[in-house]
Amino acid sequence: MNIEEINRIANKFNIVPYGRGNNGRMVQINDLDLYFSYNTIVAFRAPGYGLKVSKNIWSNTTGGHLNSIDGGDKGGRLENEQFMIELARLIEEKGL
Repeated sequence: MNIEEINRIANKFNIVPYGRGNNGRMVQINDLDLYFSYNTIVAFRAPGYGLKVSKNIWSNTTGGHLNSIDGGDKGGRLENEQFMIELARLIEEKGL
């Protein structure tokens, strides 16, 4: 599953703003929270996974969104490739 497929699924649900500006959004799907910066999933929270946050490979604005999500705890962030692997596994487990 690639990021375009994941974003297509998430965009079917209610989107709630968070963080700086209007470009940080969180989608709740049952017990799964998907955090977006612009149109990209940058973090998620789910039972059995806890909070998973990608390292910032994008912009200063996305960095601000990530800090809003994890309180600026950069030590717990995953390399983006590992983050995407875990996100794809979670999406598949949830049957989305």
